[in-house]
Amino acid sequence: MTRQRYFFLILILGSLTAIGPFSIDMYLPGFPAIAHSLHTSVEQVALSLSGFFIGISAGQLLYGPLLDRYGRKKPLYAGLAVYILASVGCFAVTSIEQLIVLRCIQAIGSCAAGVAAMAMVRDIFPVKDNARVFALLILVLGVSPMIAPTVGGFVTAHWGWQIIFIILAVIATLILLAVIFFLPESYQPDPSFSLKPAPIIRNFISVLTVPRFYTYALCGAVAFSGLFAYLSTSPMVFMNVYKVSPQVYGWIFALLSVGFIGASQLNNLLMKRYKSEQVVKVTLICMSAFSLVFVIAATGNQLGIVGTIVMIFAILCCIGIANPNTSALSLAPFERNAGTAAALLGAFQMTIGTVASVIVSFFKVQSAVPMAAIMAVTSFAALIILFAGGSRIRNKVEAGSTAQGVVH
Repeated sequence: MTRQRYFFLILILGSLTAIGPFSIDMYLPGFPAIAHSLHTSVEQVALSLSGFFIGISAGQLLYGPLLDRYGRKKPLYAGLAVYILASVGCFAVTSIEQLIVLRCIQAIGSCAAGVAAMAMVRDIFPVKDNARVFALLILVLGVSPMIAPTVGGFVTAHWGWQIIFIILAVIATLILLAVIFFLPESYQPDPSFSLKPAPIIRNFISVLTVPRFYTYALCGAVAFSGLFAYLSTSPMVFMNVYKVSPQVYGWIFALLSVGFIGASQLNNLLMKRYKSEQVVKVTLICMSAFSLVFVIAATGNQLGIVGTIVMIFAILCCIGIANPNTSALSLAPFERNAGTAAALLGAFQMTIGTVASVIVSFFKVQSAVPMAAIMAVTSFAALIILFAGGSRIRNKVEAGSTAQGVVH
């Protein structure tokens, strides 16, 4: 594969992974305007974000078996088409209930892109390079938090929040055309892969029983849910509590995203000296320490807007380093079931992230404490899962080595 071809594939796959985040980030600055237009509260508008997370969680499991049965591209076409139609529908809503439902449908379409991209990374690139490739995907994905809120704030201020969804539909259409004409089919359809409920469940179970998968998928998803807590509460924290304008919030959001994106690229340097397992362990320990300081300082009202930004920045850096490694380690054992494994990995991330965002939505956000508390809980939970699952992985490896010794 030529270097030019390599980076062109990264660009397309990265664009696919960015559809979901872009759909989230771009409309966040419009929360107050949406609430005013639909005669509801900002907290109710935040439920449309939770609806989006629910749609992604459910849709992940839908597309996994389809990707293994029909190849990667046909289910991807269908998902992008659903996304485009739902985006147009969001443009025309007249109530918050309609927006919540259509955002859920939009998410179901968008998650086809994310699952397909992860499976195609496993298909196309050597396993040893997967963590590096996932880090590069985050670099492309990083365009979303850096420009989407700023663009969303500008569009909302000048043309209204509804236009945001037309822009999302146009972007998805362009990505669909790139997929059709430039992205190769990386996995041939497998007619032997049954779509009946019982075989699908057995395939999911076969993936879930692999210690390396459930350890890294689960600890990575729990750590990643701290990002969801941030996404769900940041509009209220910065625009309601600290009273910044939508445009300023967009710039703050972009600044914080530099931590997530920059740290993910630092991972490429770390891979030259350390194994992914080592990086994940140290990163989660640091993340737990930062989140503990954050929740203590926020509870004691010792953080202003600058202090809050610094603490969030540090935690997002940790998530940016951990995520490519946990994703690569989760998918490494699979080849034939890569679509199913990618679907479960995405479902873990989105389901746990949805739970975090829903829990945060129950609080009346009057400070950064709810955000900090969820980040602390998720950080320590991820670390506990890593240590508990690590022993099972070692036992599995030792058992396999002993068995091989007996055979020989």
